[in-house]
Amino acid sequence: MPGTHADALIGRQDESRRLDALLQAAREGRGGALVLRGEPGIGKSALLRRLDEAATGFLVMRASGAEFEMELPFAALHQLFAPVTGRLAALPTPHRKALEIAFGLDTGTPDPFLVGAASLGLLVETAQERPLLCVVDDAQWLDRASAKALAFLARRVSAESVALVFAAREPSRLPELDELPGHSLQRLDASDARALLAAAIRAPLDERVRDRILAEARGNPLALVELPRTAGLAGMAGGFAQPDSVPGVIEQSFRFRLELLPPAARLLVTVAAADPLGDPGLLWRAAALLGIDAAAAAESVPLVEFGTRIRFSHPLARSAAYRAAAPEERRRAHEALAAVTDPVADPDRRAWHRAQASAGPDEQVAAELETSATRARERGGVAAAAAFLERSAALTISPVQRTERALAAVEAKLSMGDFDTAADLLTTVRTGDPSQAARADLVRGRLSFARRRGDEDPTAYLLRAAARLAATDPARSRECCLDAVEMGLLLGSLDHVVEAVRKAPPSGEPVSGAAAVLTGLISLVGDGHTAAGEILGPVVADADDEVWARRPSLGFMLATELWNFDALRGIATRAVAAGRESGSFHALPVGLAMQATAAVHMGDFGAAMELISEEEAIADATGAAPLVYPRLHLAAMRGRRGSAVELFASVDHRMSLSARWATAVLSNGVADYPAALKAARQAVEYGAVGTAGLALPELVESAMRCGETEVAAAALASLQERTRAGRQAWGLGVEAYARALVNEDESAYQEAIGMLDDSALVVYRARAQLLYGEWLRRQGRRRDARVVLRSAHESLSDLGVEAFAERAAGELRATGEQARSRTSKASDQLTMQEVHIARLVADGATSKEVAAKLFLSPRTVDAHLRNIFRKLGLTSRRQLRDLPDIR
Repeated sequence: MPGTHADALIGRQDESRRLDALLQAAREGRGGALVLRGEPGIGKSALLRRLDEAATGFLVMRASGAEFEMELPFAALHQLFAPVTGRLAALPTPHRKALEIAFGLDTGTPDPFLVGAASLGLLVETAQERPLLCVVDDAQWLDRASAKALAFLARRVSAESVALVFAAREPSRLPELDELPGHSLQRLDASDARALLAAAIRAPLDERVRDRILAEARGNPLALVELPRTAGLAGMAGGFAQPDSVPGVIEQSFRFRLELLPPAARLLVTVAAADPLGDPGLLWRAAALLGIDAAAAAESVPLVEFGTRIRFSHPLARSAAYRAAAPEERRRAHEALAAVTDPVADPDRRAWHRAQASAGPDEQVAAELETSATRARERGGVAAAAAFLERSAALTISPVQRTERALAAVEAKLSMGDFDTAADLLTTVRTGDPSQAARADLVRGRLSFARRRGDEDPTAYLLRAAARLAATDPARSRECCLDAVEMGLLLGSLDHVVEAVRKAPPSGEPVSGAAAVLTGLISLVGDGHTAAGEILGPVVADADDEVWARRPSLGFMLATELWNFDALRGIATRAVAAGRESGSFHALPVGLAMQATAAVHMGDFGAAMELISEEEAIADATGAAPLVYPRLHLAAMRGRRGSAVELFASVDHRMSLSARWATAVLSNGVADYPAALKAARQAVEYGAVGTAGLALPELVESAMRCGETEVAAAALASLQERTRAGRQAWGLGVEAYARALVNEDESAYQEAIGMLDDSALVVYRARAQLLYGEWLRRQGRRRDARVVLRSAHESLSDLGVEAFAERAAGELRATGEQARSRTSKASDQLTMQEVHIARLVADGATSKEVAAKLFLSPRTVDAHLRNIFRKLGLTSRRQLRDLPDIR
């Protein structure tokens, strides 16, 4: 093997030792992953071959990314698992079904969460018999669906006998791989380069020729081996000029050898390069169709191994063979491959080959690609759908149909986060149709919002779309207006958007749904909460209204603004149910975050931690950033100052308002009223729907404690406008204790406690009791104060609202009574994920069931359980089930 010396790769001793250590750890049940990175020819493939030889006792599974297959979802994952698909039957039915659909073995829409969990389950099942090594070469060309799934697996095999090794060129456009342990291969130093050249070329070399080769190769191992072949004897004698880049040097070497082949052999190599599957049966059928004597041609072909799989000697050899072929030869190769590909078993690959074979517009092929895009989207392959649609648009004859397909491609690119490609593709869209133009504007708005690069205000595009549709489709025009208002809420530019929306075509008296919400929001900005409450109140109160199915975040914000907790909780619950049913990895995390926030305000911190843990597990599985705001709410209410302040400081500017509200709550809890006043003021002054309203009672309390009575009175008036518009127990109870603070009104304290007494919002009832008890003590009524403060302290302590509980304990001591010490809860000692696992196990879930839900391996779950048992002093699952405060 070129590049080896005394059974060791020259200059790669450190990398070899690291790979050996990875294998040994996997043998001992401590799995892991490593990404080898470097330029083409630097030695990645050679290290993988050495790794293969060193993996004695392992089952080795291989896959390779293919430049021409990046658009097919789960192609590489299917390739990797091909040797063990017979084990699919051992998986739970939903998991088996998910993988069968992802691999194209069944029809339907897979649950995107289950694909990762099922892949992990299949690895674990396979590794039970012997250690498992998964080798993925050319990882820079992985399809995105496979890249996400493999990165997910790589992060979860630490307790399994599994090693995953990737080789990727630099630079790579797969952020999923950047999250994994990696090692960048450097060029060989002068000594190692000379040793490798001497090993590769046994014949004596003139010193000047040797120096020239070393200078041209610049320490790249493959270039050192290939340069002499490219230059030939004449080049060695008289010097030679090479391309500037090392990959160019290597590709030229491969091309040089291919140019010497007869035409039939060159065409055979082109067909092999155009088929990433490496299926010999497919290649021989395509060769026969092209009139090639494959057996004879294959004998004279270098760089390609024709065996049970068709393999090129190096990834660059494949790309060199493909690029060296004339365009007409490439089209002939794809046309033959399309003809011999099974249209029933593999329709998408056939459509893709047909597309590559097309020299100009072809409506039949364009329609096939559009159908393939639909199938890809159903299988979770958004990247594939985008690629199919983009090529479909290019092959479409009808201008109107071409625009439709191009817009669909842009939407798919946008949903997968490929903003730059989406923007470039959008510049090709030209249409005079108002509906298509409006759709293009909607996409421009979404793109501008997503990119946030100083583009035109995203809401301007949505408003322009609304104007285009005003005459022909007023109902849809109003929907665009509502989309613009919702975006304005998120961007903090609501006033300016509403001013534009006022000019939208009237729709008569609003009765329900989107029209009522839009009219209510316009009224909210122009007329205030009292008028808006009459319109928004009924539709917000109906959590089942279809408008919230499409816009749950807007419903959640408006329910908070009107202090309607039942609506807030109902909208969150519905969003979670819809997300689970659809399998949407966009919708479910949003619903879980909202439901967790609702649980926090109910004082059910265990449920909140469980929901946050699930949302974070999904985010980790899908590569998304976890939603921070439920953690902010939880930290603020629990009142653990050290960890809370650290969390607040870590959030980015988009969460700054929530962090200010959380800071105000925490600071009020620890009686740091100046800090609470500053944070609450900032949150209120910004005026964001939902957040500003929640911050008002914190502003009233901190302002009164700081002697800022005018500030407190103004905040109370603003709070009253909201709570009276909503007319809900939560808001009215909070308003009553804020009013009691400002007016020194005992009856208002009692009103607040009574209003919140039957509510699920026990945190707020306890806070009302704390404020009342503090007022009673300051009035010199120590006996009355003790009764109220004792109740407040017990509630806050039992709930785990630690800062406010400590404040209540201090007030109780000031009355002459010692507060009882808080009994530590089981959840106090556990991490959020451990709480989630403990609660699931306490409810009877097995390790496999917990693993599937949290995208972990069963051994990892068992390791967490051992930590849980150690922290809680338990020895069995039964004891965990009997622990009352874990649920």
